[in-house]
Amino acid sequence: MRRLNPKKLLLSKWTAVNPVNKEKHFLVRGLVKPESDQLPIEQFELEAVHSGRIQIIHWRDLQDEGLWLQGWK
Repeated sequence: MRRLNPKKLLLSKWTAVNPVNKEKHFLVRGLVKPESDQLPIEQFELEAVHSGRIQIIHWRDLQDEGLWLQGWK
């Protein structure tokens, strides 16, 4: 399992291992602010490059190499 720093994920590029609707390449577009400033950031907005569709993902899901590859492959 790869190690990631959630603070450095903004604007990083990712490739879905199992693309859906021709959406293979993604960009971490923004972060989802927690309800309280005391809580850590855990979720990010992931934008599909092909369609522009936005999905919310927990940053730890990006550690699963069976789902996501770092960079655009």
